[in-house]
Amino acid sequence: MGAPSGLEERSRAGRHRRTGEPLIRRRDHSAERTRRRLPFPTPPLSALIGIAVLVLIGAGVIHLSGTGSAIPQEEVVAPVAEAGAGSDPPPEPGEAEEVGSGESPAADPEQSEPAELVVHVSGAVASPGVVRLPGGSRVDDALGAAGGPTDEAELAAVNLARPLVDGEQIHVPVPEEEPPASSGPVTGGDTAPGAPGAGEGGGGDGASSGAIDLNSASATELEELPGVGPAIAQRIIEHREQNGPFESVDQLEEVSGIGPATLEKLRDEATV
Repeated sequence: MGAPSGLEERSRAGRHRRTGEPLIRRRDHSAERTRRRLPFPTPPLSALIGIAVLVLIGAGVIHLSGTGSAIPQEEVVAPVAEAGAGSDPPPEPGEAEEVGSGESPAADPEQSEPAELVVHVSGAVASPGVVRLPGGSRVDDALGAAGGPTDEAELAAVNLARPLVDGEQIHVPVPEEEPPASSGPVTGGDTAPGAPGAGEGGGGDGASSGAIDLNSASATELEELPGVGPAIAQRIIEHREQNGPFESVDQLEEVSGIGPATLEKLRDEATV
């Protein structure tokens, strides 16, 4: 076999070209048909992804703004409702009672007592004079503020448990002492100002109404006697219950708290 001739070489080359040319034409025709079908150029993949991301973001913003709008609305409506209930804060329970009753606290009888009491303590105490005590204090508190009673004080003639009255005078007597004369309310501690036996001339009521029978008089009637208060009156009743009726007024000396001076005043006011 010899070398191929020039004719054979051209035939081979031509054969190869004819075989490849239809493939190129088919590809060109397919691309041309695709371009004709699409009205716009096909965007790249990165552009499509970007558009999809923007759409998702926009949808998320719209969703959040639609669901979250109710929160500010509630926050705004709540203060408006509170403001509509009244511009002033609700009163305290104590203030509401005062406003509703139309009366001041001073109108309450329980609050009419003064916060401070000023009384004059005289007689058998360590430091006689004017003392100041809180409201609700009693005679015993007044004697304590005056230094306490002395050894010779006749405490049986003083009602230590009596509540004090503002402005009164409390006199602690000694045995056989005459009641002090005073222009103001004076008590022996066992009676309140204005009561029978209180102040000067305490025995006048007994004299004008007649003598009081020691054997039949009640404690209230016995308190009308000069120098006799609730404590001594109770002792007189206990004495006659334990020892029988009094046979004479002089037997009052057997009662604790009645000395010779008091007995002398009782002679004309009491009887048996």
